[in-house]
Amino acid sequence: MADWDIKKLRILRTLHELGTVTAAAEALHLTPSAVSQQLAGLARQLGVTLLEAHGRRVRLTDAAHLVLRHAEAVFAQLERADAELLGYLQGEAGEVRVGAFSTSIPALVVPAVRDLRGSHPGLAVSVREAEAAEAYELLAEGSVDLALSLAAHAPTPRDPKFTRLALLADPLDVALPAGHPLADEPGLRLADLAGEQWIFGSSGPWSQITTAACEHAGFVPERAHAAADWDAILAMVGAGMGVALVPRMAMSGARGRTEPVRDEGGAAAVAVRVLRADQPRRHVVAAVRRGAEGAPGLARVLAALRRIAGEAAVPPGGAAL
Repeated sequence: MADWDIKKLRILRTLHELGTVTAAAEALHLTPSAVSQQLAGLARQLGVTLLEAHGRRVRLTDAAHLVLRHAEAVFAQLERADAELLGYLQGEAGEVRVGAFSTSIPALVVPAVRDLRGSHPGLAVSVREAEAAEAYELLAEGSVDLALSLAAHAPTPRDPKFTRLALLADPLDVALPAGHPLADEPGLRLADLAGEQWIFGSSGPWSQITTAACEHAGFVPERAHAAADWDAILAMVGAGMGVALVPRMAMSGARGRTEPVRDEGGAAAVAVRVLRADQPRRHVVAAVRRGAEGAPGLARVLAALRRIAGEAAVPPGGAAL
């Protein structure tokens, strides 16, 4: 295979455009001798004659014109590569891979991606659903560039592998059957529900968060049913099978609404109450491999996530879970 030297090809193109070795040398800030030597070297590399004498001047051979036709395509591709690389360096292009837990995707990630498509259409964001432990494994091995998880289930801020950034304190509201005696109770507290049957996962982050919130309120919840899917949990609550803590992101993000969940007849089946007196919260954090936070594309994604989280922010307070 011939050795295509980009620098020498540029000299050949300049000679073709300007017509003489002297003019090409002046334009390229070289001596005429250097131009001739470079073109002679290119001819040897390609194994063809590029120049032939024409009076006191030289002219390009048919082989040289063939080489230039292909060289122009190479130059155009290099220009596109330069432009794309510049865009990457400025955070306008490239790909950022995000690993995120389920309720954060519709509430935070999707709005951030939507904004970035409008402001930076060359920047691609790929999303992979992953709960906390898996998200950090993916981040550590390089399969994702950014992980979204809950603070209680993320590595500590002292972990040298990652940089953590707080995004959002997500309030936990309580879902009760619409006809529950406490559904309209003013000043409802979590402790008021100590005697209720509870619905939450049998293991994993949400089980731990529910248990920690109730214990912070002074009681251990009695789990009557186990489920992890929010539609399943709310369906059981609506059927009067128990009560549940629900993150506000799950109601406004995953379900896409905040109004009451209704039964088949259109009547409200679930009452979602804000626990204003002792509002528990779960804290959402983003993490990147330490040192990567300055990468332009990744920084733009983090800024978009912070912006969306800021729009959903609530005043601080309550139990940190």
